Amino acid sequence: MEIDPAIREVFAQVGEAMVQYGLSVFGALAILIAGWWVAGRLQVALDRLLGRVPRMDATLKSFLRALVRYVVMALTLVAVLAQFGVQTASIIAMLGAAGLAIGLALQGTLQNVAAGVMLLLLRPFNVDDFIDAEGISGTVRSIGLFTSELSTFDGVYVSVPNAQLWNRSIRNFSRNPTRRVDVVVRISYGDDIDRAMEVLRGLFEDARILKDPAPEVMVNALADSSVNINIRCWTAAGDYWAIFFHLHKAAKQALDAAGITIPFPQRDVHLHQLKG
Repeated sequence: MEIDPAIREVFAQVGEAMVQYGLSVFGALAILIAGWWVAGRLQVALDRLLGRVPRMDATLKSFLRALVRYVVMALTLVAVLAQFGVQTASIIAMLGAAGLAIGLALQGTLQNVAAGVMLLLLRPFNVDDFIDAEGISGTVRSIGLFTSELSTFDGVYVSVPNAQLWNRSIRNFSRNPTRRVDVVVRISYGDDIDRAMEVLRGLFEDARILKDPAPEVMVNALADSSVNINIRCWTAAGDYWAIFFHLHKAAKQALDAAGITIPFPQRDVHLHQLKG
């Protein structure tokens, strides 16, 4: 039985299409597999590279790994579409325009992400450090890509956008291993200054007070109603507040035992009577 030439032509075109699109499908699958493999290899290589960076945060490492994977898979998807004859130039332009629009819409959020990356890279503070960022103060509980969490002295939870921390001057009270403690004690003008300073030097016997740098006692000021004596010493950062409170109490007790008074603020008032 002879096949109609029109049908034969249709079968021929179908065969050509199947061969052509079959090769495209196999090529697309090969590109997808290759892209998947390259993304995995790059993640492993990035893990090894970031593992050599000191103090690399796990959150930042995970973010960079995911970013590399998404970039590789996006390029793979574009290559797959090109395999089927899709004009990728217009798709790339459309994705660029969409990315710009999303970036403008999420400008504040992206600033926080960028600030979070910089905080995690440069590490001006770590978890459990006590910081003050121009009025934003507390103990750092976590550092995320968008926000950082702090806990204040009185146990209040504070969530701060990273951009606010990055754009401020940060004072880290926990970074250095030691801190200097300054306590001002006031004595009466009628008391013996040398005796008072000798009594206050006896407070340095506390084992938490460091010998180097050497602690000091000096006259700070001749105030309106007292002689101000400054007690200065160094201690471990973790002992700062314990020594600060201890010196106030111990100084009062030592001066009382030595008969040296801590005066109340006083002022002399002279009355002049006008003769009529």
